[in-house]
Order: sequence, then structure tokens, then C-alpha cells
Amino acid sequence: MAARLPDLAGNGRIASGLLVNLLASICIVFINKWIYVHYGFPNMTLTLIHFVVTWLGLYVCQKMDIFSPKSLRPTKIVLLALSFCGFVVFTNLSLQNNTIGTYQLAKAMTTPVIIVIQTLYYKKTFSSKIKMTLIPITLGVILNSYYDVKFNLLGMVFAALGVLVTSLYQVWVGVKQHELQVNSMQLLYYQAPMSSAFLLLLVPFFEPPSGEGGVLGPWSVSAMVMVLLSGVIAFLVNLSIYWIIGNTSPVTYNMFGHFKFCITLLGGYVLFQDPLSLHQGLGILCTLLGILAYTHFKLAEQEEGKSRLVQRP
Repeated sequence: MAARLPDLAGNGRIASGLLVNLLASICIVFINKWIYVHYGFPNMTLTLIHFVVTWLGLYVCQKMDIFSPKSLRPTKIVLLALSFCGFVVFTNLSLQNNTIGTYQLAKAMTTPVIIVIQTLYYKKTFSSKIKMTLIPITLGVILNSYYDVKFNLLGMVFAALGVLVTSLYQVWVGVKQHELQVNSMQLLYYQAPMSSAFLLLLVPFFEPPSGEGGVLGPWSVSAMVMVLLSGVIAFLVNLSIYWIIGNTSPVTYNMFGHFKFCITLLGGYVLFQDPLSLHQGLGILCTLLGILAYTHFKLAEQEEGKSRLVQRP
């Protein structure tokens, strides 16, 4: 019984981290939608503000002795910072050059690409049962988006680059925490300002800094308050993402991402009266069944692994 207590405590911590990420992610989706619909605030600039606020939040945390910064060489995290910028740029370009359905379908390919990267380059193995759970999840995404899937060459290129860079970013978030022996706060404390600096250089090429819709435009006080609130929630989202990947895996985080997508669709239907057709409802059900299957098989494999360790002489 005593041996089970640490396991229960560990599972409780992971469940708490997932819950924080779920609530923060849902909040930020709807707040960002409100900001875009009512104020038209530029998207990439908003992401830049999110990471600046994240770094400021971590700076306050380390001043309050919530964590101790660990000295890291910039060369060790520059690829992680660049991959984040690539993720922001290419996902935005994919969204601009594809329909929502095509964008979501491409985004669903992140999970299998992560499995391929971890299998080929990091020698990680995945059971057939885990791989099979991708079938109902992908089918669910197709049911949710097939009515709006349209392909064009430029959109497909940006979508493919977005999936590849996003997959690398999520894999490296986990790899760097273990490789550098740092926790989520310590890694994000160094990566956030570096990514912010790179994004600051990139944003003017995609979004005008001044004029109507520019970040230096005449924004109302209410708009700035909402942007700041979005940044504070983004701090919780970014920190919980790093924590979840560091304590579970990029694949588990992606599975959880599919769950958040289903909740967001249902939330849009309830809160904003967004249309939800029968096949979309079936798609959500199919995706949730796939996620439940993944959770069941993953927990069973963990228990089997622990049993083997206990049985060793």
C-alpha cells in the first residue's frame, strides 16, 4: 500500500497539470477569439506579447524564490527557440492559405510525425495498440473538417512545414529538459526571451507595426486590458505545456490537445452558438473514444513496466 502512494501522488500531479492546461487553453482560445472579433489585434504580435509576459511572469517567480534559474548556454536552446518561431510563422501561414478544415486536418498529423521522429532519431518504441489509437482520432478530425477541406500547393507546403516544425518543437521541449537536467520553469525562463527576440525581428515582415490594425495603432484601454489578460493566461498555458511534456511525453500532450479541440468545439457551440452538425458530433465522439483508448493502453503499459521492475531480483 505504501508503495502505491508515490504513484498516486505522481498521477495526481499530472492530472492537476492537465487540468490547469485544459482550463487555461480553453480560456485563451475564447479570449483570443474575442480580441480578434472585436478589436482585430494582429495575431503574431499577440503571440509575441504572450511570450514577453511569460518571461516577465517567470522573472517574478524566480525573484519570489519559486524556482532557481540554471545557467544555460544559448547555443543549447537556440534551436528550441527558433523552432518555436517557425511553429508560429508556419501555422499562421498555413491558416492564411488553407481553409479551416484543411488546417485542422494537417494539424492532426502532428501526432504521427512526433512518433516517427522519436522512433527514428531518439530510438523510442511505441506499441501497436498506441499506434492504432491514431485511427479513430484521425477519423474524428476528418469527420469534423472534411466539408471544408480544399487543397492548394502553397497551402500544402506551409501546412507540411508547420506540422514538421511543431513536431520538432514539442519533441525538443521534452528532450531539452532531460538533456540539460532542468525543469519546465528553468527551460522556459531562458527560451521565452530568446524566442521573443526572434519573433520581434520576424513580426514586421508579416504584420505592419503602425497604421490601422498595427500594434502601434490607437488601441482602446479595453483592448489593451484584454490583450494583457490574454498574456497572463498564456503564461499558464506555456508553463503547463512545458510541464506536461517534461513529465509525460509529446505524444501524450498531443492526445490531450485533441481532447482540448473537442472541448473547444463544444464550448463554441454552447457559448457562441457556433454551428455543430451531426457529422461533427460524430467526429468529436470518435476522437474522444480514441483518446480514451490511448489513455487506457498507456496506463496499462505503465503498470506493466512497474510490475516488471518490482519482479526483478
